[in-house]
Amino acid sequence: MARVALVTGGTRGIGASISRALKAAGYKVAASYAGNDAAAEKFKAETGVPVYKWDVSSFEACAEGVKKVEADLGPVDVLVNNAGITRDGAFHKMTLEQWNAVINTNLGSLFNMTRQVIEGMRARKFGRVVNISSINGQKGQFGQCNYSAAKAGEELRISSRMPPTTSAMTPSMLCLTGLATMNTRFMPASYPQAGIKRICLKVPSRTDAADSNERQGRRGKRPGSRRHKTGTA
Repeated sequence: MARVALVTGGTRGIGASISRALKAAGYKVAASYAGNDAAAEKFKAETGVPVYKWDVSSFEACAEGVKKVEADLGPVDVLVNNAGITRDGAFHKMTLEQWNAVINTNLGSLFNMTRQVIEGMRARKFGRVVNISSINGQKGQFGQCNYSAAKAGEELRISSRMPPTTSAMTPSMLCLTGLATMNTRFMPASYPQAGIKRICLKVPSRTDAADSNERQGRRGKRPGSRRHKTGTA
């Protein structure tokens, strides 16, 4: 029986690509969205993925939304917390509304959504929760202190989380620093290639890791020791 995957912000951009990929992999997918009805209906017509409209910054709306999804498709086995917004502005000009909108949507939604599905996952002894983060959570970005703070909090929440009580539960995070090992054909065509290249340069490759291990090994071989060898075999 196909597992059920729910993708927030799943009708446009990266979220739409994730929804399409999960459906292609055999999941029963539900995609939530906040307000763009035209884009959601177009996505639904193109993919056949059912769409649901609610505000992920509202705990109550998330509770009602997840109930609808599970009534239609079954219990949620995979949750992808992808929904996010920007309300950019220099810090000295940023309003409280701009700050709260981004923090509540990008960070607060992780609790609002995960809380709705975590008990069912624990009871069934299976669950996957994937949070989509950003390189800006690590390095910051001018005019996006709210967005960067939310994404940094998202990463901290994963790294400091206590291990789940059942080994079948797997919380995880995807950050844009991982693009070097991701299949970038699922990225929206509009994503700037220069940005992808800059991000990928920060990711150590397998070759880099192997070279590092080799250098460490060489430092451990001192002349005169049994492990030290010169010349060629």
